[in-house]
Amino acid sequence: MNPSTMRPFPISVVAMGPGSQETDEAAYMPMPRMETFSAPRLPDNVSPEAVAAVGEMLGAYVERMEMRGFNGDAELNLLELRPSVREVINQSLGFGEVSAFTTAPRHWRVQETAFAGLWRVLEVAENGQFVIDRLETGPIPAVLGDAMRSVAGTELPAPEYPAGVMNAPALVEEIRLQAAACKPGDAPHVINLTLLPVSDEDLDTLYHWLGHREISILSRGYGNCRITSTRLQNVWWVQYFNSMDTLILNSIEIVGMPEVALASDEDFADSIERLREYLDMMVDTV
Repeated sequence: MNPSTMRPFPISVVAMGPGSQETDEAAYMPMPRMETFSAPRLPDNVSPEAVAAVGEMLGAYVERMEMRGFNGDAELNLLELRPSVREVINQSLGFGEVSAFTTAPRHWRVQETAFAGLWRVLEVAENGQFVIDRLETGPIPAVLGDAMRSVAGTELPAPEYPAGVMNAPALVEEIRLQAAACKPGDAPHVINLTLLPVSDEDLDTLYHWLGHREISILSRGYGNCRITSTRLQNVWWVQYFNSMDTLILNSIEIVGMPEVALASDEDFADSIERLREYLDMMVDTV
């Protein structure tokens, strides 16, 4: 099996706690810039044979996507493709708004393609080689939720509270109760820390109690949304930053997976149409 390579995933995790909130100084925030669909392009100097092979492969895959629907079980193994075909695949799929990685129990790298609901999913071995490289469909790859459930606990004892806390005890109990009651398919329970009267000691207590853990997701749309798992199952840090990387919303979401990371049924239908248009363009170039 030949090792394969792919460009790195540019995900950063920003610490929370004292100093993460904005000052009282008046400031005008830049207007947000919405990411829009941009069709990928074929690499230069690629062989017609490689383009034809990719066109045939993706054409059959789109048929399977349509037949099976948006249920996440349409997969395509890319690991052993020859380099020229892999390069066409890499360029053809492009990069979408959502990317993610896990650090435990396995090292997954996930990248939404330019076609929403179609994901590139890779597992990285300790030696840096990819041992899994596949395409799959769905709202988000199941490996991310599986990782959260395997490394986060179902219970988390309350922390000790230092001097200066205001609302941390009440927030901790709210989080514990909501996490225990959370079931698949439930609507999210959102705690908007930006709008609450919380002290630096409150934020510091919550940060050290929940922590930043093994699953990190970055969703780009209006600015960036950075999502990080915690030590408690179904509890996520969700932070929104504007285009100048200024924190504008700091929240905790209690849900199986935050909605901002998910592709929708409408996204999937649009992606099938765009993929067919792109494949027609590929045929014209051969």
